[in-house]
Amino acid sequence: MMTQDQPWQIKMFRKALKKQLKVKTIAKHLGDLQGKQCLLVTCGDNNGATNYYLRSLGGTWTWGDFEDKSIPEMEELLQEKVHFLDKESGKLPFPDETFDVVVSIDVHEHLEDPVPVSLELARVTKPGGKVIITTPNGDETKLAVRIKHLVGMTAKEYGHVRIGFDIPELEELARKAGLKPVANSSYSKFFTEMLELVINFAYVKILAKKSAAPVEEGTIAPTTKEQLRSVEKSYRIYALVYPLFWLISQLDWLLYPTRGYAVVVEARR
Repeated sequence: MMTQDQPWQIKMFRKALKKQLKVKTIAKHLGDLQGKQCLLVTCGDNNGATNYYLRSLGGTWTWGDFEDKSIPEMEELLQEKVHFLDKESGKLPFPDETFDVVVSIDVHEHLEDPVPVSLELARVTKPGGKVIITTPNGDETKLAVRIKHLVGMTAKEYGHVRIGFDIPELEELARKAGLKPVANSSYSKFFTEMLELVINFAYVKILAKKSAAPVEEGTIAPTTKEQLRSVEKSYRIYALVYPLFWLISQLDWLLYPTRGYAVVVEARR
């Protein structure tokens, strides 16, 4: 399953519907990265595959994560240093105006106060530079969110302090940091979100409890090689049915005009 010719992180990514949509959506906001200095910050739920694919789009990248549990796995794949960031202060260990492009993937919903990290994202961005922020959609009235709560998959199970932020809320956070929102988008409509819920529910409520590898609270999918090996039989079954999952996810096109369950705001400094 985890052969040398293809890292296990990449194999998982190629069976991860929502993460593939995430990278595709962010890529549209990134634009031409030739000669650009880029920063990606994340907050757990990251084995390095997202970094790997964003790096392939061009630019020179620097990495940081507010959780240390999977940094060794990320560094193994990337063969580059990943900075361990301070979640309490939100401080980033980089000088002012360092980066042309700064990307924050699913960080803000983990923080009691998301303003300090927003200010830091702005501080390390060059004047005229681009800041891209993604979070889950915080609209609690959306059907999939209500279903998640009914089956016990609350924000806490995802390691979040809140469900997320809707686009207007993210844009307001950007403005508070001195950034000017210039574009927004969303991804993962109802069908993809429900498929992800099935996968996350099975891992959190069943597989993680039987796992021989330690699984921290708030972990919704394997983030280390040991965690993946511990559920390898179940993962093989999922890999077999993945084509069916992908086919069902394409029903999201029927919901094209609606806002997805994950949102993106692009802003300029």
